[in-house]
Amino acid sequence: MRLYLNYWGGERGLNPRPPEPQSGALPLSYRRHWPKVYHRAAAASTDGPWDLRAVAGTLAEMVNRERLLDTFLQLCRINSPSREEAEVADWICRRLAGLGLSAEEDNAGAVVDGNCGNLVVSLPGTVPAPPILICAHMDIVEPNPGVEIVVEDGVVRTDGTAILGADDKAGCAPLIEALTIIREKGLAHGPIIAAFTICEEVGLFGAANLDTRGAVMGFVLDAGPPVGSFIVNAPGMMNIEITVMGKAAHSGVRPEEGISAVEAVADAVAGMKLGRIDEETTANIGTIHGGQARNVVCERVVMEAEARSRNPQKLAAQLNHMREQFDRAASKRGASVDWQERKSYQSYLRTNEDPVVKTAIAAAQKIGLTGQLRAAGGGSDANVFNAKGVPSIVVCTGMQKNHTHDEFCTVDDLNSTAELTLAIIQEAAKGA
Repeated sequence: MRLYLNYWGGERGLNPRPPEPQSGALPLSYRRHWPKVYHRAAAASTDGPWDLRAVAGTLAEMVNRERLLDTFLQLCRINSPSREEAEVADWICRRLAGLGLSAEEDNAGAVVDGNCGNLVVSLPGTVPAPPILICAHMDIVEPNPGVEIVVEDGVVRTDGTAILGADDKAGCAPLIEALTIIREKGLAHGPIIAAFTICEEVGLFGAANLDTRGAVMGFVLDAGPPVGSFIVNAPGMMNIEITVMGKAAHSGVRPEEGISAVEAVADAVAGMKLGRIDEETTANIGTIHGGQARNVVCERVVMEAEARSRNPQKLAAQLNHMREQFDRAASKRGASVDWQERKSYQSYLRTNEDPVVKTAIAAAQKIGLTGQLRAAGGGSDANVFNAKGVPSIVVCTGMQKNHTHDEFCTVDDLNSTAELTLAIIQEAAKGA
């Protein structure tokens, strides 16, 4: 039903005060805030029948700030590096059980030699709509046992001796809060697959082993602000291991009999385009190991490298360029090259014509956020889900300076992320 359409007249914000609802029609807490609730709902929506609860309480008012902050702090205090997520998974399971939700653990942990698998919560829809996947990862980039957390002036950080773990507990906590609100308020929603994945930081391995259960679109809570922006374009990445083989010889007695692998590598790297190649492409040689003694011509050097690009053709071109430089430098000296490459993840590009993007933008704008579309330089679980055939994007959260001991998150961004997650769920329930 449309409420008070004769007063609103289809225009936004024309009336200074809407009529009071009939006594007893709404809970007292909703009646107390009725004018503010009415105008925010009117400003947010002009289409379709209004759900009574959506009018009665805005999404921002439904988010329990204290509870959400407590959830975030408790999650951050649990040390959960990749392959060691069991403790945080147990905490999430207990929390969800208190809502009457059962989290199923899959076998991804066994596949990656970890101590637990992905957690998956399936909520049947209360309205007919396509199933959606909402995801956040439980692992953190490095261990932080005994982390000391400081909350000051609306900002959550550590004492500077460890990472906070907001990447991605600033995604996990708002997702838990959204599920909590759905249960306690009885909000209408379509089918939801809520996933808490493992091993994102070391190669997206949890997502790679996740059953997406028929989801038609995916929303990955990850990356940094502004909240209300979405990553719709992310690079593919290739991992490379290069071994250059020369010939050992005594460096002081018979150096001319040796073939220096170090010299070949230096020549190759000197002729190589690395770092920022263009706005879509990067490349890096991250580790170099070799040699056995200072007085032996280096026979063997092993390197770990990567190349990334949002453009598959540019990625292939960069890989060819790097390999050609190694082959050139090695052949000039009589050395050899063993080149091994492995796809870490593939790129994706979603446009504003995709239903997943339309849903996200509409949800953001409904609650006064920008709906800005962004490109990224790193991968996420969204790369994997797109490769599995589930159109997915990253929903940006409040984590800042992640992967450093200066990492922080604002309380306001936590709340906005929870509000946005609820708005996405409601928008998806329209069957977009």
